[in-house]
Order: sequence, then C-alpha cells, then structure tokens
Amino acid sequence: MTSLRSTPSLGPLLARGALLSPFKRPRPGAAFAGERLVVPDLRVDVDRLSCYERVCGFATGGDGLPITYPHVLGFPLAMRIMSGRDFPLPLLGLVHTSIDITRHGATAATGVYELSVHVAGLAPHRRGTEAVVVTELREAGDGGEAVVWESTSTYLARHRAEPAPAAEPQPPQEPLPVLDEWRLAADVGRRYGAVSGDRNPIHLHPLTARLFGFPRAIAHGMWTVARCLAAHGAPPAVHAHADFRAPVLLPGTVAFASDGERFELRGTGETDRVHVSGRTAPLTSAGGPPAQEPSSSS
Repeated sequence: MTSLRSTPSLGPLLARGALLSPFKRPRPGAAFAGERLVVPDLRVDVDRLSCYERVCGFATGGDGLPITYPHVLGFPLAMRIMSGRDFPLPLLGLVHTSIDITRHGATAATGVYELSVHVAGLAPHRRGTEAVVVTELREAGDGGEAVVWESTSTYLARHRAEPAPAAEPQPPQEPLPVLDEWRLAADVGRRYGAVSGDRNPIHLHPLTARLFGFPRAIAHGMWTVARCLAAHGAPPAVHAHADFRAPVLLPGTVAFASDGERFELRGTGETDRVHVSGRTAPLTSAGGPPAQEPSSSS
C-alpha cells in the first residue's frame, strides 16, 4: 500500500500513459498485481463539487455527494496505476465498458474520507483483456473499516483473443418509456473535463477527436451515466450498474428512458442506438446489492 498526501494531477498521468502505450503489447494471459494507492485524509473541494453538479444535472446546494462523484475523486489514482510502466495494457485505446457502484448511505460533502484504489486483476474477454479497478471511500477516523461508497470499473484493451463460448441469449425486455430528450452542446466534453480533470483529447474538440478515429468529439462515459442517474434518481443506500455501449457524438440529441429501475440513453430520429444502459436497486437489509442478472454488454 502506498499512501499519498493528495490526489495527483491527471494531465501528466495521461501524457505518460500515452507515451508508454506504443511499447506495450497486450496479450492473452497477461497478469498484474499492482499496489493499492490511498489518500488517508481527503476533503472534498465544495466549489469544484458544485460545478460538477451543475454540469451533470444534479441538484446543487445539498450536503451529500452525488452518487458518481467519488469516481471522479478516485480516477487520478486509477490513472496513476494504469499509466505506470509495470501495467501491461496500453492506456491509449483502453475503453471503460462498465461500472458498478454501491453507496451504503449518505456521504456528506463536508466529510473527511480515506480514498483507496487498486486493480483487482486482469480478466480475459472475448475481445481482449479487461482490467478490473476497485475504488473505495471510507469515513476517516473509524479505523478504516466502514466502506461508505465503492465501485468496480472494467476497462477493456482490445487485442486478438482466444475464442470464447457463445453467450446464452437473453430474453428480450420491454422497451423503456422515453421521459426526456436532451440536446447536447459541442462543449459538453470541455465542461466536464474542467470539473473532472479528465481532458482526454477525444472529448475536447472535433480536430483532436479525429486523430483517434472519431468524426466528432464524444461525451465522457462517466458524464453520460452521471447525467442519467441525476435524472433517474437514487436513494441514499443503493446499488447502481451501467454499461457503456456506444459513444455519444457532440453536439447531438439523445433520449433518456427509464421505468424507475432500468434506464437508458439512446439516439433519436432514424437511429435508436443505445449509448448507455443501466439499473438501480435499493440495498438489501443485509447491506449488500441485490442479485443481478448477467450483463450482455461489450
């Protein structure tokens, strides 16, 4: 375990990861046993938090952290690990495919927390290799025992993989009712980058996005799921899951659909392509998430 005084700046980490990426060749069977990074006395910048709430559509002025905000706090630690020389997957091209979040109760914006991030391991995927990143938030001063918020993110590095068994077909689900349409401005990526620190070129401008194969800038995946959960709502103790299915081009118009449990962000007009799909459920009385159906994403 390595203890840090504060979270590192994302810019140099992204640059280091980009420079090292050409020298990394992902392959089946890769392994990684990285260290756990910990910030033991983390305080939330309430001004930055307020800006994040406005950009993502959360109500402002409350005392609690939005359900997705601890991911923003932990993301620089994850990038420090995944941009390192010993991490076997190239940072360039690494795709965030899903996130599971469990919030065990209210998380005060004025609280003092212990933040920790580690890579739980690498797993084979039908399209390559996935890195499983775990982020945990504990209330400082409680002996480091009580986790108040935790997440598991999967990041996919695409490469030639061994054939996987065919997945069992999932029964079709009822279409979700569309509740709203959102017109997304061209600067959504720049505004989210300013409040999150994630200034990846694919999100900032059409010219920089084209360098990586996108016709226009695309929205951050974590902005799309935050915007959905802000509209969908979530109780203080909740489990949430989201799959990132397809990029959202900027500017553009998307439809938000929800039935109170499941939610989707999908295209409008001639295409109804699903960009994000997810679900929420209150925690069980035992304090853990309810049983979930297998995901068919990615």
